[in-house]
Amino acid sequence: MHSLVFLCAQKVVSHHSTVHGALEFIPKELYPVLFKAAFMDKRTLVLQDLVQTWPFPVLSFQKLFKRQCLQVLDMTGLQDDGIDQGPESMSLWSRTVTLAKACIDVSKHQSKCTKRTSKRRKGPYSSSVTLPPPQPVSVEVHVDLFVNSTSYGVLKDALQNNANSVLRLKCRDFRAEELPIASTVGLLEFLDPTGVRQVDLRFNNLGLSGLRVILPHMAKFTNLVSLKLPYSNIDVRRLSAGMEGSLHYFATQLSRLSCLKELNLGSSRLSGKLRQLLGDLQGPLESLELAFCYLLPNDLAYLSQSLHTPTLKKLDLSGNNLSDSLLQPFQHLLEEASSSLLHLDIMECRLMDIHLESLFPALCRCSQLRYLGVFGNPLSARGLKNLLQRTMGLLYLQLVIYPYPVDCYSENLPWVSAELQQMLLTASRTDVVWTTNLCRHNTLDYFNLSE
Repeated sequence: MHSLVFLCAQKVVSHHSTVHGALEFIPKELYPVLFKAAFMDKRTLVLQDLVQTWPFPVLSFQKLFKRQCLQVLDMTGLQDDGIDQGPESMSLWSRTVTLAKACIDVSKHQSKCTKRTSKRRKGPYSSSVTLPPPQPVSVEVHVDLFVNSTSYGVLKDALQNNANSVLRLKCRDFRAEELPIASTVGLLEFLDPTGVRQVDLRFNNLGLSGLRVILPHMAKFTNLVSLKLPYSNIDVRRLSAGMEGSLHYFATQLSRLSCLKELNLGSSRLSGKLRQLLGDLQGPLESLELAFCYLLPNDLAYLSQSLHTPTLKKLDLSGNNLSDSLLQPFQHLLEEASSSLLHLDIMECRLMDIHLESLFPALCRCSQLRYLGVFGNPLSARGLKNLLQRTMGLLYLQLVIYPYPVDCYSENLPWVSAELQQMLLTASRTDVVWTTNLCRHNTLDYFNLSE
């Protein structure tokens, strides 16, 4: 149980502006408990101020935390979505750069200390005999990393020093944007194989030839659950003989990822090739994102009969034209996935009121559904009200992102929104959020759905 002094310290460090302006007036005897509270609550800016004004000659973790041997610092899972973030929050990119620089600085300091200690500990009778230096306590920092061309250099240097540094980065979720193939491969090689659960490579213009180079380096990640490759410039619609081989190789490498549960191939042109890509996976997927993939009816027909559909928790088919030849296959797919589906994205699918009406029987069978995204579809105000009414029986539904009605001018939108809210109130379903705000979409994550 924490002491009253510690509880008060926690309250103080929760407001950085208060601490920043009051440090010069705080007795030095309170610094240790403030530091301990700030460290345990991850108050990064408060820690920086305390370290800069530390009133004692030595800042010792072992003394501050007594017998608690600090070996792991978990900094994973910190939000980076812009929602409910205060001015003190750091983005994932900024945290990655800050931690990488800290690791490099600690490694340099460690090297200097080792050299000085080695000189001081030489034996009194022989200059060639040295006593072993004391082993420092190593800290394994569990992190999510986000790197681009700007931060590549500093992160590479930090990861290169990992093996010999007392501050070691162990990556859980790795995200890279706009990196050359060689740089991406280089960073993947430095990551701890056992710690990585997600690799997210986007806007990297890889193509099938680039993926042929990168995917073999992912086989070592034995706990890789999630692979995201959106905007990778994959186009299988007109393949040469050589590119047919690359597509087959891509599918083969995917099948080697034995723990894979989430796959994002958004904005890849996969027309007619879904069976070839997913047919050899070792286990069923739980999250599949195929937004803007130019899918054909036979793709959805395969998917509805595959081993993946009964286990799907998240499905994103946004940007595919579901209003024409895909409508009936999609309806069948929805029926097959209805018992497990928690998250459904069908944004910008050209769905009008009449198309949505035909989907209601299958949609209303999705009894576990928590999220529905229909933004960007040409629905009328009447169609939206009908959608709300028909989904009222989905008791777990929490969030619906809906489009601006095609028959309402912008000044009439508040009136439509108010009417929808009144319908929810009348039905005692104010627990459901209906919004046109796409920012809410960014807070959704497969791993949250799996909890």
